[in-house]
Amino acid sequence: MPRRLRELQASNRADQQDPHWQRLYASRSGIEGTMNELVNGHQMRRCRHHGVSKAHVQHVLIAIAVNIERLSTQEPAVSTYRPRSPTAFQQYLDENELPRPRWWRQGQWSRNLEIPDRVPHWVIRP
Repeated sequence: MPRRLRELQASNRADQQDPHWQRLYASRSGIEGTMNELVNGHQMRRCRHHGVSKAHVQHVLIAIAVNIERLSTQEPAVSTYRPRSPTAFQQYLDENELPRPRWWRQGQWSRNLEIPDRVPHWVIRP
């Protein structure tokens, strides 16, 4: 690497140790993540409509959609939700380290899912 670039890189790395620089970069890194989500996840680089006012409406609507999407993934602060305790069948499968597909309750057993011989007859319902 040329001497000038090496010195520039060394001075930049020294500046990065400053707490003021780190505080500024922390806010920038959060914004960059949001911009990346908008550009790559919601095609914000191109507008569907011509004109500043229509582009503004599109950006506001996409921002609202992103906020709703983010809020939907958060659990409420005071939640009364408690997961159900496992059934006897689920406990049996877990204790014997047998596969437990998520859709077993709907009766959609996979054709290629083989039931081992060691499963008692009272566990499997016809």
